[in-house]
Amino acid sequence: MTTTPDITIIGGGIIGLLTARELHNAGATVSVFEKNQIGQESSWAGGGILLPIYPWRQDQAISRLVLQSLTLYPVLSKALLADTQLDPEWNPCGMLITKNPDADAAVDWCKTNHIAYHDAGAEFFNSLNTQAFNPLWLPEIAQARNPRLVKSLKQDLINKGVPLIEHAELKAVSLTNNRITAITTSTGQFSVNRLVLATGAWTSQLFDQFFPALSGIRPDIAPVKGQMLLFDAEPGTLPHLVLDGDHYLIPRLDGKILAGSTVEQDGFNKTTSLETREHLRDFALNLFPTLRKFPLSHHWAGLRPGTKHGIPYIDVHPEISNLYINAGHFRNGLVMGPASAQLMVDLILGRPTAVAPESYQLSRAH
Repeated sequence: MTTTPDITIIGGGIIGLLTARELHNAGATVSVFEKNQIGQESSWAGGGILLPIYPWRQDQAISRLVLQSLTLYPVLSKALLADTQLDPEWNPCGMLITKNPDADAAVDWCKTNHIAYHDAGAEFFNSLNTQAFNPLWLPEIAQARNPRLVKSLKQDLINKGVPLIEHAELKAVSLTNNRITAITTSTGQFSVNRLVLATGAWTSQLFDQFFPALSGIRPDIAPVKGQMLLFDAEPGTLPHLVLDGDHYLIPRLDGKILAGSTVEQDGFNKTTSLETREHLRDFALNLFPTLRKFPLSHHWAGLRPGTKHGIPYIDVHPEISNLYINAGHFRNGLVMGPASAQLMVDLILGRPTAVAPESYQLSRAH
């Protein structure tokens, strides 16, 4: 006899996995369904910088989740490594921001939120080719290697006995008296107690497909494509993150260096383009000429779940009593992930919330 879990999660990306882990650690039973393979969409494709791009230009609702997550990541990473022997490569390597026309706002944000910062001296630019303007060094900003983080989270949930059902595309939702009673996937039908949609860029599409009568209260999420490159550099080639204008370089612990990224409105098309490859390559080689010694080994694209102002939806649906949403994190799913999962579980279990929930409600103005 199969027991219905307390919570069923649709979506096996970083948000779904972190939510499942938080629920399990709180004593709930949980199952995760993923239409493809666990963590192979936006969670795999992103860069893993644990700070929004120019956070002082973002809505405060983003900062609240980011700052809470930054307190959670060191403990999370240590626990995942200890429990799975798979290193998520949380690395507080620091970030150099080469151009800050709004330097006063940047410093005010750092001071207000207790983020360490320093003016960046000439020694930071010995190997860089850029016109620095009010450069800022943030020595404690970290990164995580998102594919490794996903692998360690997946293994952690497997070790905990959490069912992870892959290649299980949602086909139907059974709704009775404003309550979901079952879901049908490509792997079969399953009864539901509470359902969480952690479905990223596909969330609005799923709402339109399965809840067409709820057009008034639906998440407004659209796919936003981003393309990135990978250079096979050697360890120590670049010691820290570099943000230069709209693009960045990310050095991994094994020496590989990512260059990204683009922001493209192109529907659900994940096709890469030669024009973008050349644009990102030219940016990377011009900014950091040392990269000319190393091969460009990979070029890929992912679909971010875009929302107005980049603010995610983390809420219980006001009309369907057992439907929850944790989606729409745009470029910041990794850095907002732990706090988003915490808030989602706070709402599901009726716990006091670590982050005020109002900004993430479905009923907010789109």
